[in-house]
Amino acid sequence: MNEINSLKKKIKYRSEYRGIKEMDLLLGRFVNKYIDKLKYDELLQLYEVLEFDDDTIFKWYSNLNYNSLIPQNKVTKMLKEFNPSDLAERVGFEPTNE
Repeated sequence: MNEINSLKKKIKYRSEYRGIKEMDLLLGRFVNKYIDKLKYDELLQLYEVLEFDDDTIFKWYSNLNYNSLIPQNKVTKMLKEFNPSDLAERVGFEPTNE
């Protein structure tokens, strides 16, 4: 197995087994959508993000922590722009307008 496939396996595992189900869904869906489109250096950037704990990622993603440790790069920009409603539709959740 080459280095890129090994890295992809680690990324898939880290994205789907987080500890908080919402993060499993968000990160797992993001990874499934983009993993085969990312270059090696971008995969490394994604792996770096996945090394952070769920609370840090959640606060960054939700704009609750402006002094985040999450680096700013192409991959984090893609993750930040990842459409949560697209995620909701895939898991069968329909938001209400209350």
